[in-house]
Amino acid sequence: MIGVFLSILVTAISLLVVDILFKGIVITSFPVALISGAVIGLVNAFVKPVISVLSLPLNLVTLGAFTLVINGICLALAAFLVPGFAVHGVLAFLFAPVILSAVNTFLTKYFAEKYPSLPPAEVSE
Repeated sequence: MIGVFLSILVTAISLLVVDILFKGIVITSFPVALISGAVIGLVNAFVKPVISVLSLPLNLVTLGAFTLVINGICLALAAFLVPGFAVHGVLAFLFAPVILSAVNTFLTKYFAEKYPSLPPAEVSE
């Protein structure tokens, strides 16, 4: 249970970093970031695999580059579901998930090394 909460917390902090870096990402408050972190986790767990399988031929033709679009779709879907979280612009749609994933991975590894007694948090992105 604590691992799930830590994963949501790390994703929320990562979203706030992405909000600072991209003008096209808007998060109105920290509670919105927490809810968005949970929704992103759910979207990545249930919707992303379906989209990935359906777009497999297109992903093969583009040598995996279409994965950027899939990640953008998942982020935009989470933004659509959470009031106070918005994605505007093509650059934010394509590259914000990449930065989100990088920051999320960094923070997850940082907390795992700093506090090894805590249960592992799963990376959302």
